[in-house]
Amino acid sequence: MSAAAAATATAASSAKLAVNPLKHSSLLSKSSLPSAFSIRSRDLPRKKLTLVKCTASRDGAKPTILVAEKLGEAGVNLLEKFANVDCSYNLTPEELNTKISLCDALIVRSGTKVGREVFESSRGRLKVVGRAGVGIDNVDLSAATEFGCLVVNAPTANTIAAAEHGIALLAAMARNVSQADASVKAGEWKRNKYVGVSLVGKTLAVMGFGKVGSEVARRAKGLGMRVIAHDPYAPADRAHAIGVDLVSFDEALSTADFISLHMPLTPATSKMLNDETFAKMKKGVRIVNVARGGVIDEDALVRALDAGIVAQAALDVFTKEPPAKDSKLVQHERVTVTPHLGASTMEAQEGVAIEIAEAVVGALNGELASTAVNAPMVSAEVLAELKPYVVLAEQLGRLAIQLVAGGSGVKNVKVTYASARATDDLDTRLLRAMITKGIIEPISDVYVNLVNADYTAKQRGLRISEERVLLDGSPESPLETITVQLGNVESKFASALSESGDVKVEGRVKDGIPHLTKVGSFEVDVSLEGSIILCSQVDQPGMIGTVGSILGESNVNVNFMTVGRIAPRKQAVMAIGVDEMPSNETLKKIGDIPAVEEFVFLKL
Repeated sequence: MSAAAAATATAASSAKLAVNPLKHSSLLSKSSLPSAFSIRSRDLPRKKLTLVKCTASRDGAKPTILVAEKLGEAGVNLLEKFANVDCSYNLTPEELNTKISLCDALIVRSGTKVGREVFESSRGRLKVVGRAGVGIDNVDLSAATEFGCLVVNAPTANTIAAAEHGIALLAAMARNVSQADASVKAGEWKRNKYVGVSLVGKTLAVMGFGKVGSEVARRAKGLGMRVIAHDPYAPADRAHAIGVDLVSFDEALSTADFISLHMPLTPATSKMLNDETFAKMKKGVRIVNVARGGVIDEDALVRALDAGIVAQAALDVFTKEPPAKDSKLVQHERVTVTPHLGASTMEAQEGVAIEIAEAVVGALNGELASTAVNAPMVSAEVLAELKPYVVLAEQLGRLAIQLVAGGSGVKNVKVTYASARATDDLDTRLLRAMITKGIIEPISDVYVNLVNADYTAKQRGLRISEERVLLDGSPESPLETITVQLGNVESKFASALSESGDVKVEGRVKDGIPHLTKVGSFEVDVSLEGSIILCSQVDQPGMIGTVGSILGESNVNVNFMTVGRIAPRKQAVMAIGVDEMPSNETLKKIGDIPAVEEFVFLKL
C-alpha cells in the first residue's frame, strides 16, 4: 500500500526550508548492489536481462510443497492439484532444516523463521518461499536471492478485514465499549463514567491512503465523518472521487479529531508519532493503529495520554508483540487494545490461503508473480556494467519525490536515457525498476524489484514513460545521462521545476560514482554520496564561504559543492553534498542568509 510522508519546517524559516522526515530513509550501501538484486553467471546474450524460471519438477515428477503453518483449506486444495503437499506444523528449526532439502517450495505465516540456514540446508532445491500475509520480516531476503529462491507474499486478501477492524476500533474507542464491558462484568453500572463522543461531523485523518487506508476512508464517510488524508503518492482525483481531501502532514496532525494510521514500518516511519508530532496535534485527538506498532513511540504516547493531548488510543499492533504484561500503554485506562487481529476474519484467512497458493504454483511454473518481493537473477556481465547506473537510477527517484510538495499526488513519471548505444542493445528494465523503487519503496510496504516494478507503479497510479535519446560517439559506456521528470505536481523547491513545469533531476556516472548534474533548468555537479542541500539564491560573492562556514561550525562535512546559475549576479542554485544530516538549527542559519530565497534538505 501507499504510505504516508511528511513535510516539516523549522518555525523561523518555514518559507525557505522543506524537510521531509518520512522520506529520510537511507539507501543501501553505495559500495554494493541493492539487496534485491544478486549476481549469477549464465550463458546469456550480451547486455540482455534474463529472468530465471522457477520450475521445480524433476523427470516429470510433481514438485513438493512444505506448508509449515496452518493454511486455509481452499489454499491447500489448490496446492494439492499441482504438487505433493506436506502439511507439517510446529516444526523446530532443526526439523525444518532437515525437511527442506526434499522440498521445492515452502509456505509459512509469521511464526516460522526462514533464515540463511534454511536456504543452505535446501542444497539448491528450494525455489519458492511463500509468506501467507503481507510482512516478510521472518524471511531472509538477501539469503533467498543469493540462493536463487523467489519469495512471494499475499498482500491484498486481508485489505477489507484490516479496514473493518480499524473502523471497529474507531467506534469502540469513541464509545468506550471495552472499558464499559469490563466495568459491567465487574458488577458495576457507571453510565456517567463512560460517556463517549460522536463520530458524525468529526474530522478523520487517514495517514497512508493505500488499499487499507482508502477502504477505511470509504467507511468513515458512511459514518458521517469528514475525511482528510496524507499520502504523497495518492492521486488527488482518486481521493476526491470518494470525497477525501489530500493535505500536508502538519495539516493532518493539527486539524484531525481522529487519526488512523495505515503506513508500513520503515526506517523513515519508525516512531513517526513522537513527542514532537504529538505536540502538533489538536488537544483531545484520538488515535487508531492497525498498521505497524513501531510507527508510534509508545513511551511518548503514554506521555501524551497523561498530558491530555491524546484523549484515547485504540491499538491492534505494538512495537514488541506480545507486549509486556505490565506495559503502561496496554494497561492505560484510556487505551483499547486487541492482539493483532487486523487480518483475523474467516474470509480473510481463506483469501490469503488462495492468494499465496496461486502465487507459489505460478512461480513453480515459471510465471512472473506480481507479488514477488525479491528479484530474479540477471547476467553477471550485465549487472556489473549497469551497477553504478542502478545506484544512480534509484537515487534520482528518491531525489525527485522529495522535491514534490505534500498533498500533490504523483501520477506521471518520464524517464529519458541519453546513450550512444542502439535501442536494441540497451535493456532499461532494471533501471526503470530502480527509479520506481526510489520513488515508491522508502515509505511503502512493497519491495520493488525487476519482477514487480511495473505492476507496483500501476497499482499506485504511476504512469512511467521512457524516452531514449541517441547520441553520437562511442557506445563504450551504456549511458551518458538519466533524467527523471515528475509531471503535474507542485514543488517545495521552485527552482527544481523545468521550463515545462515538471520537477526535473538529471544525473550521470563519473569515474564510477553517481552525480547529480541538473536540477530543474540549473546545471550542477554534486556527488550522490551522502545527502544534499539545495539553495536557491542571488548569485553574489561569498555565498559558498558563508554556507560552508555554517556547516563547518556545526561539524557537518561537505563532500561536494557546486553552483549553477543563469547569469552572473542573477539567480543561482547551490548544490552541497554533506556526509551528515545538519541539525534544524544549522539549516535555519542557512535559511536566514539574506541572499538565500529557498532551500531544501534531501536525504539519500
